[in-house]
Amino acid sequence: MKAVIYTYYGSPDVLQIRQMPKPEPKAGEVLIRIHATTVSRTDCGLLRAKPFFIRFFTGLRRPKHTILGMDFAGVIEAVGAGVKSFKPGERVFGMSPDKCGAHAEYLCLSEKGPIAVMPASLSFKEAVVCEGAWYANTYLKKFRLKPGHKILIYGASGAIGTAAVQLAKSCGAEVTAVAATQHLNLVISLGADRVVDYTAEDFTRIDEAFDYVLDAVGKTTYFRCRRLLKPGGVFAATDLGPWWQNILLEIWFSLIRSNRVVFPFPGNSTEFVSFLKTRIEAGEFRGVIDRHYPMEEITNAYRYVETGQKTGIVVLDITPGDEDGNK
Repeated sequence: MKAVIYTYYGSPDVLQIRQMPKPEPKAGEVLIRIHATTVSRTDCGLLRAKPFFIRFFTGLRRPKHTILGMDFAGVIEAVGAGVKSFKPGERVFGMSPDKCGAHAEYLCLSEKGPIAVMPASLSFKEAVVCEGAWYANTYLKKFRLKPGHKILIYGASGAIGTAAVQLAKSCGAEVTAVAATQHLNLVISLGADRVVDYTAEDFTRIDEAFDYVLDAVGKTTYFRCRRLLKPGGVFAATDLGPWWQNILLEIWFSLIRSNRVVFPFPGNSTEFVSFLKTRIEAGEFRGVIDRHYPMEEITNAYRYVETGQKTGIVVLDITPGDEDGNK
């Protein structure tokens, strides 16, 4: 099979397309022929091993797992002994958060892992939506969003931000989305009740207070946003922040018995994929796709994601010519 691999950390230039052995499903596993995947902020961070401490989990000198890519959509090619949940030919989607591996033509996963039959209405390219939504849902669950809560989402046009707007609305929350001028109509179409153009005004000075503030792109700080919070309000970010301040602030506020800043880690991915499928089928969630790249342009895909300017999801097309997901 063809796969994009990296054998040492570095820039997108270290990525190579190679022929690799096709994996064989073990007992309890399924083999998925991948049609589409994504290139994300997570992939870029793993590629460069930033922040440095992740090397203690991914490999100190060289990566333990040499194929990146978490999101996938494809077809069950074969099943291992004892598999009952899936059968060959089924169209599936999900993610591989533990070992990645989706930047390849084939991937083996446990049938009990984060994988589900695709909603019938989606093409493969529309189904690679799990990773950003998984992160967004982690924060919203930590907030315990309920109808009537007010949330501000900074960076509402990215993969996490577009997911957070939709999932927050499905919880019944009132959403204020902060984005650039060219993305305002997009976030309105996703359900935002109010939009703020950060290129035209300082979003931290608006005349409103919120139960929750989510920095979905890791480009602001608690200290800049704290005046937006109601008494008892909570700030969360999807990045460690300068000098790892978000983790340090969470520790500090927990010591003084406050949840003013939270930095949660993602929860059960298997349950989440089933949850997201339900939201998609209910018409409460859709992926926002910025652009597509073929596997052969993998370095360009990474370079674009590293600009920090993408809108929603960047899709990597593994199966050429697959336009409608039903082929």
